[in-house]
Amino acid sequence: MIILPAIDLFHGQAVRLLRGNYDDMTIYDADPVNTALKFKSEGAQWIHIVDLEGARLGEAVNFEAVLRIKEACGLKCEVGGGIRDMKTIERYVSSGVDRVILGTSAVTVKNFAADAVKEFGSDKIAVGVDIKKGSVAIKGWTENSELEAVTFCQRMQDDGISTIISTDISRDGAMNGTNLTLYRTLSEKLSVNIIASGGISSLDDIWALSQLGLYGAIIGKAYYTEKISIKRAIKEADA
Repeated sequence: MIILPAIDLFHGQAVRLLRGNYDDMTIYDADPVNTALKFKSEGAQWIHIVDLEGARLGEAVNFEAVLRIKEACGLKCEVGGGIRDMKTIERYVSSGVDRVILGTSAVTVKNFAADAVKEFGSDKIAVGVDIKKGSVAIKGWTENSELEAVTFCQRMQDDGISTIISTDISRDGAMNGTNLTLYRTLSEKLSVNIIASGGISSLDDIWALSQLGLYGAIIGKAYYTEKISIKRAIKEADA
């Protein structure tokens, strides 16, 4: 299982939200490049980046900050937030981003995910499925689509998506542990690569997720609050 440390961008800074609440934001690094280089020094191979402003506004607000991170650290990067048309996907992919994450557009635009896979390849396209009370949330977690999450994941699989990043919003940033029941259900019902996100707060969480055979796990607040080191998480994921 791969470990993907996370950088959430707001005004070009590395921040974290509590349960997706933009009014409950903590700034951890004014220059996220510093954070990315720390990830690299601990052995990370991937970085998970979210443009929080982009997610709310529907455009790549922090595009330049993403590229600075990618160029400075040289790690593989997946990026989500505000990617709602083919032009934005092309902009990221042509600039060297390794994987883009579709969110709102995959829910609201018919066949958008399927068309993106056909255009760019399944290795370049992932779908982020952010779950709130069993349904898929959109627009930076500010709206609920009322689509049942597992059913939507199955639809994305049918559309050719090979990687799904699933976040339990109720646990994101709360440091209350990950939702093992959710990821067990997804791993049993889907054949795609599943990346777990939200609430991962201990090495026990990492070990339990790896035992489910998941493709990856995203570490956010647990790193920033020094509960988990990336180096130890990688070791636990490989155990």
